[in-house]
Amino acid sequence: MNKVMFFAHLRDAVGEESVSVDLTGKTVAEAKAILSEQHGINLETVMTAVNEEFAGDDDVLSDGDVVAFIPPVSGG
Repeated sequence: MNKVMFFAHLRDAVGEESVSVDLTGKTVAEAKAILSEQHGINLETVMTAVNEEFAGDDDVLSDGDVVAFIPPVSGG
């Protein structure tokens, strides 16, 4: 089982700060597709962190990994 955390507007769209989902053996790209479908959100342009380290779309998730989706930040 994996804890998936959402930040900024993603948290508002999902309605929760985090959810528990079994993503073991899935790539980050597959996890994004699954969660996008389940929650009706777009995760194509977000940064992904796994266990507090940035991860690429080809990284494979293990049981117990904590996944965080962080939207791009703009400011000035």
